[in-house]
Amino acid sequence: MIADIERLAAPRAFPDGTPYRSLGVREVSRIAAAAGVAPRDVELAALEREILPERYARNFRSFSFAEQAALLRGRVAVVGLGGLGGAVSEVLARLGVGRLTLIDGDRFEESNLNRQLFSTVDVLGAPKAETAALRIRAVNPTIETDPRVAFLTAENGRDLLAGCQAAVDCLDNLPSRFVLEEACRGLGIPLVSAAVAGASGHVTTVFPEDRGLRAIYGEPASAPRKGAEAAFGTLPFAVWFLACLECAEVVKILLRRGAPLRGVLFLADLTEGFFERVRLGPAAEAASRPPQGPEAPSAA
Repeated sequence: MIADIERLAAPRAFPDGTPYRSLGVREVSRIAAAAGVAPRDVELAALEREILPERYARNFRSFSFAEQAALLRGRVAVVGLGGLGGAVSEVLARLGVGRLTLIDGDRFEESNLNRQLFSTVDVLGAPKAETAALRIRAVNPTIETDPRVAFLTAENGRDLLAGCQAAVDCLDNLPSRFVLEEACRGLGIPLVSAAVAGASGHVTTVFPEDRGLRAIYGEPASAPRKGAEAAFGTLPFAVWFLACLECAEVVKILLRRGAPLRGVLFLADLTEGFFERVRLGPAAEAASRPPQGPEAPSAA
């Protein structure tokens, strides 16, 4: 396999003229088939030799060879595959996050067509998890997908998230968000959470020892099932904007660089062009503080 990678690597140059060695998608598939391994293994072996899979060439000025490999080795759960989850899944696949657990027990319906990336007229009635996996395999067959046609519950949450390094909250109701947060806390993994209402929304990242969603919504028992989305709907440009912010948080977690929105609620109103960071309290102090921050939307 290594000899084939070296032989088939082609010389290329970045737009600024800097040379690099490249391995195209067809070459990756050919080598994987000949060696009887997964395409992801071929790409990882190439990156170890500073040969860049061409599909990630435009990542390279932001990610090193080692960082691109770290993304390929990463495993992330996307919980909810509607508006936020569809966009999150596709962006993570295009970035090269190598293993995605795709969790949703729902099926596509007509009201999803305004914002949910994987919804088309042809897939109405189809399971969202299976449709997402098919789409990701079409975009980047290197990515290993694990579609789960199931709703995450207190009983199955840890099993569904097992082995993941992070989970992304793309759910549409507050009770399920709290259940997901507890499952992440039990497994000791961070949770990236976003919510959208109309043209506005928020995103935050919760680590296991943080107060987390209670600092936004209050105690689970007193939180409403739905937030502002029930009154304002969900617009596609707001959904995809917040989904991209969630993906940026996932990259920070997997690469252990940058400053995650931990203890911070990032608020956005795309109609007014308004953005604000609201401090939710330092992680070490959050558990002893009363809930803070404005009432926020809750749905994808």
